[in-house]
Amino acid sequence: MKNKNTILLLLAALIISSCNDSFLERYPTDELSPQTVFSSENDLKTYTNSYYSLLQEGSEIYGESTDNIVKSSLPREIQGTRLVPTTDSKWGWSGLRHINFFLTNENVLNFPNEEVKNHYLGLSRFFRAFFYFEKVRYYGDVPWYNQVIESNDDELLQKARDPRSLVMDSVLTDLNFAIAHLDDTKSLERVSKWTALALKSRICLYEGTFRKYHPEFNVADADKFLTEAAEAAQELINSGQYSIYNKTSGPTGKPYLDVFSHLKSDDVMDEIILTRRYDADLGLKHNVQFYLTSRTYGKPGLEKNLVNSYLMSDGSRFTDVAGYDTLQFFDEIQNRDPRLSQTIVTPGYTRINSSQPVSPNFENTTTGYQPIKYLNDPSMDLSSQSAQDLPLFRYAEVLVNFAEAKAELGTLTQADLDLSINQLRDRVGMPHLVLVDANANPDPFLENMYKNVSATNKGVILEIRRERQIELVMELNFRWDDLMRWKEGHLVALPFQGMYFPGPGKYDLDRDGKIDVEIYMGEKPPSTGAFQLPLSDLSGNGKGYVLPNKGVNKVFDEEKDYFWPLPIEDLTLNPNLTQNPGWGK
Repeated sequence: MKNKNTILLLLAALIISSCNDSFLERYPTDELSPQTVFSSENDLKTYTNSYYSLLQEGSEIYGESTDNIVKSSLPREIQGTRLVPTTDSKWGWSGLRHINFFLTNENVLNFPNEEVKNHYLGLSRFFRAFFYFEKVRYYGDVPWYNQVIESNDDELLQKARDPRSLVMDSVLTDLNFAIAHLDDTKSLERVSKWTALALKSRICLYEGTFRKYHPEFNVADADKFLTEAAEAAQELINSGQYSIYNKTSGPTGKPYLDVFSHLKSDDVMDEIILTRRYDADLGLKHNVQFYLTSRTYGKPGLEKNLVNSYLMSDGSRFTDVAGYDTLQFFDEIQNRDPRLSQTIVTPGYTRINSSQPVSPNFENTTTGYQPIKYLNDPSMDLSSQSAQDLPLFRYAEVLVNFAEAKAELGTLTQADLDLSINQLRDRVGMPHLVLVDANANPDPFLENMYKNVSATNKGVILEIRRERQIELVMELNFRWDDLMRWKEGHLVALPFQGMYFPGPGKYDLDRDGKIDVEIYMGEKPPSTGAFQLPLSDLSGNGKGYVLPNKGVNKVFDEEKDYFWPLPIEDLTLNPNLTQNPGWGK
């Protein structure tokens, strides 16, 4: 049995990690063929275990790059300087070949235990749906393959891109099969029926809103996908399997922050549907705490517009406060949605297992709004020493998906809000979102941000977008996907801004009696221990917002930047492939 498992793992590794990522990859010799080993449930489990490497890990989970988060260096898609690559791993296909090999294998299809067989077929189709969703997000139309491609399959090797509608209908079929046949036992590390429902709500919401807000691509049936998203989320909600974590007994005593502060997701398994496991004893580590605390790596900071989006603690708008845009840090964070102080360093914040208050430190953050989401014990702050689990699917996302899908369909009710958005607000003691009030008085700040929303229920759509931006910040780069599907790419090009300072001087950000920042004019003065920032790094004439990445002229091309370019090498190998609009031939 041990030898058989080794063979299966080797086979999977060779298929999914081949140095040649084209359809011409070859399988190992016959002695490693699944035809000889797919004879037990353990064989099916062992082979399909390697699918999980397709899921996000490490910085792909926490390292958001959008208008929400400002880093010390910006990726090309944020600057607007992407180039057509020679090769690109995003166009890789080995993961699909691995899945299709299993789905078309005779021993698998003839496996005697129907329930076991269908579970692993469902698992494979879950991952095929996940794989193709990634491809469609990046490229739009892509070739659809549901079989293994061999070296002599010239017709398939030279296949053109299939229409997005065909691909996404096929993805939906895969998801429905997975939901019908996957085990319904809750598991933090294995895909279940509940994971498939969560993925379906995510994918169908993306697809429905993309079709709605991108009429230029002429893809119909937006409402079909929005309905599928709402129904998938509704089924998961009605199951009663998950709930919003609201305990105050966690590492920080703050329920929202503790969803991410616990070392193990087992402590928040009421909300976490699937997690990426890490374990220091096994050498399975990542880098989130070094990313959040280092002076030399990342230096992420929340952007000013995101901070402005957090409501007051009484539910009123911060952006309705007179002079909100020139409030200094201590004043602007008073009486806000508690999720703000559970996302960034605010006065009185202390690290886990420490009683020493921490002030915002510009040595570690570009904007002054220093993230604390995911932080655990300071002993894990060194490079590649973080070992806390990282959530991949959580119930909160499903609730937001449900509310947004219903709002975009125009069928949202107050009962729907109470079942979804208001569950998230209850966790942190925020007033409920009221449907009638939101639609009667849309927020001008959000209207200016999201220019494409024009429905009669505009107000509540905008409020749900606010909720999504706040609740899911720094998770799986959701924000980039949201801006792309809503056709709000212009937000990527806005200049990044940080804290406001009224002019030169010394500033005690948290009013603990210690100077944290010194804004100087002219020659840099001798250091007094505070972070020193030249006046020229502020946005105005002698005052203004901190300007991170000063000198970077961000752009977003509405004609091409919603998709990525196909690699030159693949266009050369297959003349039937066409380049995405705006990226050349």
